[in-house]
Amino acid sequence: MHPSPFFAVEFDPATRELLLLDQLKLPNEVAYRRLAEPDEAAEAIREMVVRGAPAIGITAAYALAMTAARVEGDAATFLLVHGGACRVLGNTRPTAVNLAWAISRMSRTAADAAKLAPKERYQRMLDEAESIHREDLQACRAMGALGALDVPQKATILTHCNTGALATGGFGTALGVIRAAREAGKEIRVLASETRPYLQGARLTSWELHQDGIEVEVITDNMVGHFLKQGEVDFVVVGSDRIAKNGDVANKIGTYGLAVLANHHGVPFTVAAPWSTVDIRTATGDSIPIEERSRGEVAEVGNRTLVAEGIGCRHPAFDITPASLIDAIYTERGKISPKQGEMITSL
Repeated sequence: MHPSPFFAVEFDPATRELLLLDQLKLPNEVAYRRLAEPDEAAEAIREMVVRGAPAIGITAAYALAMTAARVEGDAATFLLVHGGACRVLGNTRPTAVNLAWAISRMSRTAADAAKLAPKERYQRMLDEAESIHREDLQACRAMGALGALDVPQKATILTHCNTGALATGGFGTALGVIRAAREAGKEIRVLASETRPYLQGARLTSWELHQDGIEVEVITDNMVGHFLKQGEVDFVVVGSDRIAKNGDVANKIGTYGLAVLANHHGVPFTVAAPWSTVDIRTATGDSIPIEERSRGEVAEVGNRTLVAEGIGCRHPAFDITPASLIDAIYTERGKISPKQGEMITSL
């Protein structure tokens, strides 16, 4: 689907298997998992073998195509099996709206294709999943070009979590802005916050950028305020897992604090996300469900215990950044400035 030497998710039509880059093993090992069953895809999403809102949606779409390949029965049987697979996949990660969006789109295709012969039904589902994948890559390219226009020459860019080819269909959202700025000839360097507790910035973003030859340094999350105060940051760009109708943004935990600090120090705080991340049905960020993940992801790193047994740990995986703190949101449909009162619905 894309020219990158690595990818988060692809589908092998010859074997009808889903290929996922095991992001739990990065940066120490580049290993791909071949999944033959749709249930394995749901487990991979839940365990964060694959992560990033667009990549999760693409994975779910291919998993539903895999489901169609395994149903030889009539339309009613197919729709029953499809519905069960949708419920399993939909319960894996509640905050990322791309997942529900992709499932809904595949379900509309399933309804249209249900009465076809099994082989044709599967092909229709696979075509739709590939379209979702292809459109995401195109969207990343478009929003990257828009965001790159705002990146200053010789900029130090701060980003949080991982929003690149590992989190999308390819190229990336926030990292797509960074890549596009470099392609436009701008001299850039990147500060990647480590993104505790899952360390997506330290493990994944720095690895991706290093593969592309983009200068990157990893900082711990509690260093962000220091570097902003020192004037070392010119531009902040992050991704999003859901954008409410009013422009509030749900993103990886720590994004809200970064936005507050960037605004205090007068540094542009921007968001890059595909239109599939926009949730017009949710009025404000207050109504976005925040996924609570396990104690172990905070209390342990690898095989090392950081917090003694019996002591509680909190792990909201996301937080909400108010629209009033966001200088720009870039999508494939265009750019808005929530801080200036521009509404996402204008796109």
